[in-house]
This record gives sequence, C-alpha cells and structure tokens, in this order.
Amino acid sequence: MEKKIIAPSELIINPDGSVFHLHLRPEQLTDRVILVGDPARVNMVASFFDTTDFEVSSREFHTIGGTYNGKPIMCLSHGIGPDNIDIVINELDALANVDFKTREVKDEKRRLTLVRIGTSGALQPELKLGTPVIAEKAIGFDGVLNYYAGRNEVADLDFEHAFCESVGWNPLWAKPYVVNADEELVNQIGRDDMVRGNTISAVGFYGPQGRELRLPLANPDLNRRIEEFRHNGRKVTNYEMESAPLQGLGRLMGHRAMTVCSIIANRMNNDANPNYKTAVQDLVATVLERI
Repeated sequence: MEKKIIAPSELIINPDGSVFHLHLRPEQLTDRVILVGDPARVNMVASFFDTTDFEVSSREFHTIGGTYNGKPIMCLSHGIGPDNIDIVINELDALANVDFKTREVKDEKRRLTLVRIGTSGALQPELKLGTPVIAEKAIGFDGVLNYYAGRNEVADLDFEHAFCESVGWNPLWAKPYVVNADEELVNQIGRDDMVRGNTISAVGFYGPQGRELRLPLANPDLNRRIEEFRHNGRKVTNYEMESAPLQGLGRLMGHRAMTVCSIIANRMNNDANPNYKTAVQDLVATVLERI
C-alpha cells in the first residue's frame, strides 16, 4: 500500500524542523501531555515536575517538557476555544505520526495520552464551587468535528438527537456532536473525588453560553432547557469551550483524551469564585499523580 505523503501546504514545517503553530519538534513530544488554556498556567503545572528539559513559547502555545515521577511529560497551553484545539491536536498528532523529513504518514501509529485541566461553569445547582467534573460525555456546540470524515462513527447519535429535540435546537447554529472521553483514561484519572459529567463545549463565552451583556440573546431560555434536559438518566453538568473537539479528534486519531474541570461558577445559583487558583492547583497535583 502506497504511503500517504502530506503536502507542504497542508502541514507547514518551520525552518528549524518544528511544527507551524506549536513550534515543537518531533523529538520533544512526550506520550503524556497535560493541556491547559492559560499560557501562564503551564509554569504552575511544570512547578510540580521533577525536572524541566525544554521550554517553547509561540503565540498562546506555551510548552514545558520534563519528567514527573521519573517519566517524561509535557504541559502545553492551547489558549481559548475549539478552533485552537483543532490546531493543537492536529499538530500533536503530526509530531507523533508523520515523518517530518519525508512527510510520510508512519505505518506504526503512536498513541498519546491527552488530559485537559480547565475551569468551568456549572449548569446544575447541586454542583459546588471547586468540584472537579470529568467530561465523560462532551457536547460540542462548535461544529469542529463535523468537518472530519468518520464523525458519526465516534459520536453518540442517539444522545445528539434527544438533546436537539429537547432544547429546540436553533437550525442557524452548528449541529451539536456528542463524544465520550476515553473510558480507560477516565477510570485511571477519575475517583470518588471527581464527578463524572456531561459537558458542553461552547463556541464562545458570552452569548453562546447564555450570558447577556448589552446584546439580547437569540434564545434566552436555552440554559433553562439545557438544565432540564434528561436522557437515560444523564443530565448536562457544565459549560466550557474545548472538551468536545479534544475528545472527538482524539477518538478519530486513536489517542486517549479527556477533560477534567474545576467548577469556578454556578450559572443556576449565580455564584462565582474568583479565587479559584488553589482548587486548580490541587486538581493539577491529583491528575499528575494519576496520569
């Protein structure tokens, strides 16, 4: 079988041999990757490492690689939003599974373990501030996965249909997709100290998550409908902006991927905790011990 060769226009490799946006070289990639949104948070995560081997910064993509408990690991910031996740996961996969000298896709695929640690807003009143919530299912409002072949093979189509029917999905919006986190990884990271939830990945922070400032919302009762939605005993637990494309692309590419977020606001109770950094630090320490 003829090997697939990736054209220069499709995968841009920088003059120093690094991938276009992340500025990482294949030899720097570790099998275990912690993903965070904030570039400054990478330093906090890396402060737990036993050793630090390299640091690369390009735009919002900040990476520190080293070891933890004697094993290679890296932390990478992806910035905000699903579009950045599309960049990050595709470039990490290219680093793992494309020969940068020949541009050929490798015969033997490398499987990465990708854990995103983030912050999130709760959509159920019982979720207390500081609670870690695993996106066991992620509901993508962003549409990213709809651009890739095989989307239906990794999606929970029954859940998608039930959700759209229940909330009265606006046809002007991208069709939602629902993907599970890697079950083995969820069992590895998740214990009794974490809630297993169903997380929405929104395409924005304000209107797309039902926040109204000066502009009125097209569907002002959407959050109420989401909060009331039930399907096979499941309910939507929280909002964020990256879990669904991470888990969807991860599944399509054969990587293990999941997200766990610390709740920093409760949209139903109108509560928020601006002093959430300690809770996030504790969550980072926990994930590093279990990954």
